[in-house]
Amino acid sequence: MKWVSLFLIVALLCFGTEVFAQCSLCTKTAAQLGEKPAKGLNSGIVYLMLTPFIIVGILVYRWMKGRQEV
Repeated sequence: MKWVSLFLIVALLCFGTEVFAQCSLCTKTAAQLGEKPAKGLNSGIVYLMLTPFIIVGILVYRWMKGRQEV
């Protein structure tokens, strides 16, 4: 099961398509900025979205690892 999960994560990270993670206000702002700054804004939004998921993932991993040792 661990290998399947690891493979899925790696596949999603390597073969993921460009993510459009903008709300309607951010889309309007990005349209006014131009193409290159809009891509930077989009990357920043995705970065901010992933940070809490990574933190929770680490906590869950450590919790599961701690339960297995008992």
